[in-house]
Amino acid sequence: MATGLSAIFMANRPALLRFVRARGAGDDAEDLMQDMWMKLEAKDLGPVSDPLPYLYRMANNLMLDRYRSSSRRERREQDWAEGAGGVMSDPSEDIAIDERMILNQKLDQARAVLRDLGPRVELVFRRFRIEGVGQRVVAEELGVSLTTVEKDLQKAYRAMLSLKQKMDTE
Repeated sequence: MATGLSAIFMANRPALLRFVRARGAGDDAEDLMQDMWMKLEAKDLGPVSDPLPYLYRMANNLMLDRYRSSSRRERREQDWAEGAGGVMSDPSEDIAIDERMILNQKLDQARAVLRDLGPRVELVFRRFRIEGVGQRVVAEELGVSLTTVEKDLQKAYRAMLSLKQKMDTE
């Protein structure tokens, strides 16, 4: 049985869904609702003085995060395409099979190092470095301080640097 903000979310889910669709969420509207539900269930937010406006603000912030992430991704892809002379091709097609296997092995090692640092450090690194979400937004999503996010990133960077140095000596 949902209680607190989760109960208010469930009672107002259709209206929140209409809100994000009207703001341009399109096919992502249901995903946004699922993200909201997961965040509400994962966090112990305590009492909120105006829960419904809080939920609308949360929905709006999630939409903005997705928009920013999508914009950054498109900009990176466009920059890459322009750097490749405007020819979009699969970069792995230019790499020999043995080199591709080595790169995949290195990628697996990097993923294992991040996984060993713990789920929060791995998530912080992925959200900030790969998805392009700002540190402050990541901190809000996880319900931790900005300093915690910065320390998690430092921990991940040190581990990645150590792995790189190890690979360079092999």
